[in-house]
Amino acid sequence: MKKVISNKIKTTSYSSPMHLKSLEGCRLKIGKYPPFTYNAYGGGGKATVLPNQKNDLLHIKFSSKTFSIPPLTSKTTKFLSLPLPLGFKIQMSMDHLEGTIDENSGEVLLRFESKFLFSIGPMLQFPELIVKTLLKTGKVKGKIHEGEGLVLQRNGTTKLVGIATIPKTGHKILDTFLGLPNEALAELKCKIE
Repeated sequence: MKKVISNKIKTTSYSSPMHLKSLEGCRLKIGKYPPFTYNAYGGGGKATVLPNQKNDLLHIKFSSKTFSIPPLTSKTTKFLSLPLPLGFKIQMSMDHLEGTIDENSGEVLLRFESKFLFSIGPMLQFPELIVKTLLKTGKVKGKIHEGEGLVLQRNGTTKLVGIATIPKTGHKILDTFLGLPNEALAELKCKIE
């Protein structure tokens, strides 16, 4: 196979499965609230490269069973430049992550589906937030948010951005607090190699 390096093709065979590794410098934003800055370092997983008729387009799929996403906690996340309060935790479970890498342009497009579970301490848990979006290296623009990703670079780093509409959970307090349904923006810095 061929590997993208900053919009150019490098004819190097993959000797092992492709991996995505999440990095620090990620951001999450919902509605008109200020963004969460998030250190996702250490997350990620192994992708299966699927057969594709187009030689310059890699089709990759990640397993939800082995893909890990670090939780948002006081150790990993800041809001208004301050760590999240102790006991606050947002755990993410990835249900679907699949898409393509264009070896000529370095563009990445991944369909992402996940559940976000917010809890305060061991006793108080809220219903899951359902997140479905397209993570991409191009520009995204919604009603509230907009962002721009970064194509796959020579060292394998990239920035994926996506906009999703978060539906109501049925929990009146959570729905009111977040203004659900509401628009959310995700910025994921990662490395694909």
